[in-house]
Amino acid sequence: MKSLFFYGTLCHLPLLEAVLGRALVQGDVQDAELAGHRIYWVKDQQFPVIVKEAGRAQGILLANLSDEDVARLDFYEGGYGYELRELSVDTPQAGDVGPHAAKVYFPDPGMWEKGADWSLTDWVARWGDMTVLAATEELHYFGRYSPERIAEMFPTIRARAWAKVNATSRNHAHSPGGMGLDHVTEHGRTYPYAGFFAMSDVTLSHKSFAGAELGPMERAVFMATDAVILLPYDPVRDRVLLVEQFRAGAYMRGDEKPWQLEPIAGRIDAGETPQQAAMREAEEEAGLTLRHLEEVAHCYASPGCSTEYFDIYVGLADLPDNITGDAGLDSEQEDIRSYVFSFDELMQMVDKMQTVNAPLVLAALWLARHRDRLRTTS
Repeated sequence: MKSLFFYGTLCHLPLLEAVLGRALVQGDVQDAELAGHRIYWVKDQQFPVIVKEAGRAQGILLANLSDEDVARLDFYEGGYGYELRELSVDTPQAGDVGPHAAKVYFPDPGMWEKGADWSLTDWVARWGDMTVLAATEELHYFGRYSPERIAEMFPTIRARAWAKVNATSRNHAHSPGGMGLDHVTEHGRTYPYAGFFAMSDVTLSHKSFAGAELGPMERAVFMATDAVILLPYDPVRDRVLLVEQFRAGAYMRGDEKPWQLEPIAGRIDAGETPQQAAMREAEEEAGLTLRHLEEVAHCYASPGCSTEYFDIYVGLADLPDNITGDAGLDSEQEDIRSYVFSFDELMQMVDKMQTVNAPLVLAALWLARHRDRLRTTS
């Protein structure tokens, strides 16, 4: 059996249990200190770095780890340039000062620049729930993908976890039936595919409106992220900006026109608000600076089979004739062209069923309802 000393995010016991895939055993966890080291936030990042310098790094000592426990921890840490080193730690709070031999995860030298003093309390408040959810998904891939592959997938795993946090922290739904998560029993979940997106097979039961138990039933779910949808509108010139790009979904359906006309759209990254994502995507996809955001809707795209959730806005902006052009991030292989249309042209396309993008139709109809107010107050 092995002992490890943790000084950073894995001192958050719910995260440690998610990585180990089991509950911690009482007596195996002790407060501990590592002499000659200090802990800092990594500059401009949301996790810590341990530095060899005068001081005492506070953390926890976890004993009685099995080979499988250590393998799961190596899988979690291994894709990010961390390696185990054996040192001696003290446990003054437990009456058994030590020293105790323990292994500690250290980053590659020079990998990170230190920032302010680390605060586990601040990290838990901001990032704890999301990180536990992300780790739970990551460890579904233990023994299947390499740590390096997980590191590549990590931004989208975090974005999916952030969407789960958002589902509880800013839920707008009205449910007259009164049913909730406590009426669902999950029996098992697998991820047969994971990449930029993921697929999950879940077996569950749930209560019926009449009170009976329905199931077990199997469902396949497309695991996406929350996304922001933005229709830029110039109330002075009375025009909108739309973008056109290749869409794989339309192509795979066999659509003869897989280049789609749509609003600006993009993933809400972990830690972002929908409003921040809207501002960022406006700049990335069209070089726009928005003056103000108007809420249109907060809704699922297709809740029967997908987790994808839309935060839809109309964004007030200046849209002169020369605002259009080509844009997109090379790192994401985006090729996006923008166009301006008068409000009347937009509504003609809606009436003629030429706007085959559902969020665009929704935003256009919202704009038709609120256009007079926006033109009067802007």
